[in-house]
Amino acid sequence: MKDEQGISDRGPARAAPRDSLFLLTSLSTVDGADLGKARIRNLSATGLMADCERAVPAGTRIALELRGIGKINGSVAWSRDDKIGVSFDEPIDPQLARKRVSTNGTSQMPDYLRAPLSPRTRR
Repeated sequence: MKDEQGISDRGPARAAPRDSLFLLTSLSTVDGADLGKARIRNLSATGLMADCERAVPAGTRIALELRGIGKINGSVAWSRDDKIGVSFDEPIDPQLARKRVSTNGTSQMPDYLRAPLSPRTRR
């Protein structure tokens, strides 16, 4: 009996494999009303699970932006306190969200992460 309760607490069954990660995004309604920030905990081709700044009711139509993917629309499939599950309107490639951010096709590492160059010797 407890096992059955645990399964029902997890929300609806997932159709696609999930990829655990941490991404930050801002949520809004599809009409543009701000719903606050969210931390994406896992992502699949068909949806995501996120921790939100505030509760977002199930059934809410939302829009969000993910790096490497762009704007995504979907619906909140389930909501528990500050956690939500979102079902996307169209499938995405979740691996694009993991790709390194680049400029002009080349990866740019911030200066503070680069190893210092060895000093040149003077003659």
